Amino acid sequence: MRPEVRTFVADGPLPDWDASEAEIDRRDRQLAAIPRPVTAAEARALVSCFGPDDCYGVAWTLLHLIETGPDPVLTVRPAPDANEWHRRLYERAGGL
Repeated sequence: MRPEVRTFVADGPLPDWDASEAEIDRRDRQLAAIPRPVTAAEARALVSCFGPDDCYGVAWTLLHLIETGPDPVLTVRPAPDANEWHRRLYERAGGL
């Protein structure tokens, strides 16, 4: 796994809307630093980084980054109470 991905994953899930502007900007810059496309292993690791909301659009950037990977990450339908971003990834991959 490339260092940029390890750093992003190590910082955990994206913050929610209550986070400071500086924190949201920092996480957005971390995402921008990750070269595209990601590997399958990197995409699987990045799935754990979705937070409780869209983090002022940063979650969309994360979703699009994960989708640059070679294969759909989620191949089993997420549970009804799963994170909304996991459901979106699954559905956007065609609901395998």
